Amino acid sequence: MFNKILIANRSEIACRVIRTAKRLGIRTVAVYSDADASALHVALADEAYHIGPSPARESYLRPELILDVAKRSGAQAVHPGYGFLSENAEFAEACAAATIVFIGPPTNAIRAMGSKSAAKQIMEDAVVPLVPGYHGDNQAPDFLRDTAGRIGYPVLIKASAGGGGKGMRVVWEGATFEESLASAKREALSGFGDDRVLLEKYLTKPRHVEIQVFADTHGNALHLFERDCSIQRRHQKVLEEAPAPGMTPELRAKMGAAAVAAARAIGYVGAGTVEFLLDQDGSFYFMEMNTRLQVEHPVTEMITGQDLVEWQLRVASGEPLPCRQDELTISGHAIEARIYAEDPARDFFPSIGTLSHLRTPSESTHVRIDTGVRQGDEVSINYDPMIAKLIVWDTDRAGALRRLQQALAEYQVVGVTTNTSFLGAVAAHPAFAEANLDTGFIERNREGLFPEVQPASDKILALACLDVLLRRDAEAKKYAAFTTDLYSPWHLTHGWRPNSDNHHVLYFIDGDATTTVTALYRKSCFLLELPGGQVVARGEIDETGNLLADLDGMRMTATVVRHGAELNIMSASVTHCLTLFDPSAQTAEREGEGGCLTAPMPGKIIAVMTEAGAQVKRGMPLLIMEAMKMEHTITAPADGMVATVNYTVGAVVNDGAELLSLIPEETA
Repeated sequence: MFNKILIANRSEIACRVIRTAKRLGIRTVAVYSDADASALHVALADEAYHIGPSPARESYLRPELILDVAKRSGAQAVHPGYGFLSENAEFAEACAAATIVFIGPPTNAIRAMGSKSAAKQIMEDAVVPLVPGYHGDNQAPDFLRDTAGRIGYPVLIKASAGGGGKGMRVVWEGATFEESLASAKREALSGFGDDRVLLEKYLTKPRHVEIQVFADTHGNALHLFERDCSIQRRHQKVLEEAPAPGMTPELRAKMGAAAVAAARAIGYVGAGTVEFLLDQDGSFYFMEMNTRLQVEHPVTEMITGQDLVEWQLRVASGEPLPCRQDELTISGHAIEARIYAEDPARDFFPSIGTLSHLRTPSESTHVRIDTGVRQGDEVSINYDPMIAKLIVWDTDRAGALRRLQQALAEYQVVGVTTNTSFLGAVAAHPAFAEANLDTGFIERNREGLFPEVQPASDKILALACLDVLLRRDAEAKKYAAFTTDLYSPWHLTHGWRPNSDNHHVLYFIDGDATTTVTALYRKSCFLLELPGGQVVARGEIDETGNLLADLDGMRMTATVVRHGAELNIMSASVTHCLTLFDPSAQTAEREGEGGCLTAPMPGKIIAVMTEAGAQVKRGMPLLIMEAMKMEHTITAPADGMVATVNYTVGAVVNDGAELLSLIPEETA
């Protein structure tokens, strides 16, 4: 076994590897960019080395920098995590040349599976079922368009060297094929340095089921059962579970055997995942093989009781697999939810900012949290916006689902927009409870998963008022303690007025509306005049910052986090944001007035499809930005004329930068 390893990655996966290494008595070396100087993985490692600027291509994607640190630190092996250099054959070869063990598969296996086209040919030779499609070398747009027509729409365009949903487009009809092909190729080239694509018949209601495989250098290979990863947005997984619901022992054996055959066909060693599409009739098709540890590996660990990172370390050090196939069993059910900084209501657009408040559920045998961030950390444009993985386990799926719903309700994040409410909506959806799963689940159930934003309820308004009033009272008492006149009525916040009833009027901005609440002071309580009627409110703020509230005799606990004038009210599974408004202050100018189209976040301009003076229609694409490793299209919000285009291709823009300006049609 190794004495010291270097982790060529960051955030959650680096912390995950460090945890197992410490348990095994292995010293760890971390690397970090400018943006990660104070990151959690840096604090947890035994040693940490700076490797460059914040952009990944200038730091984490520089093999020579990683290997230099490995040599200087005396690390015997490099664990690449997932993403970055984890499936880079040249990096694995460079490690070998430097007599440093690469904790991953042989380079020939990485190369064989690194090209989806080559992988499909190998699987075809190994008699692993394939989805009908084209995975050849001819990349001429006309040829690919004609081939798509022969396959039959809908078809799926996929980056040959890709993964994670990047460079992937579903094309429903021939009229949109060329546009989709160009977009997929741009994203593939940007993400992987290779714009080659393959085509597949798009199955309309498949499940995404993958098999965890492991092999060693002694000729042993096995699988650790399956995971269902059908709940996806933008072709990226957000909820995964093991075992797959409805899986029969016969089908599990068939898929497991096919996955092991795929691993043996390329001389695989280490941890890998063979991904299949499972059709409604029980037929399954090879999709791709990931030659690394997967993000969703914790659900497999939870149902098998095995530490897959430990398996990786033992196999890489030359040991045989820790057990045989017949020694592995499934215990209970596990579900993983990926907590992302993103806005589901804006097509899961990434969110950046500082985690000003972060409170998570308590960890136990039933709840596990894999994360790489702490309160106060920043979610930046440079890296994937995943905050954490929330994993729950119970003896059966129904129990695990209840635990997931409870844990999501307890997960509190302020400072960035997150998908926790959306994940809660998925977990609570009847179709999910019934395991009616497929890769189109989110789109098919969109109405129930993306409900219209409702105004703040009377309960939310009452909690906001109570928190504001209690904190004002506490501040007044604190201030009064430093004055000579302890009994001056001007130090009080109970609404005292000469010759009038004691009250305060609070104004809350809720979306586009402003709600007024009058708080009348009564002995030991407040009488709140809310839109729906009067409520008697009393409570206190405890030492942890929680609001212990009593509303008309109904007691509850809530958390209200103040960020400037913004109030984030979190109660049970509901989170609502209000702005405490001072009517005497000048109203801030709202973004977007005057026909300006601004950058939703920092990024790079990769395409401009219009020019000054051009007539445009609502919804017409005007410009494409690349940010957070994804393409984002800026479209015309209304009919009109382009007045100015302020940036050209290649320009780097800041959050809020004015990209274009439009003159509305009626004005023009």
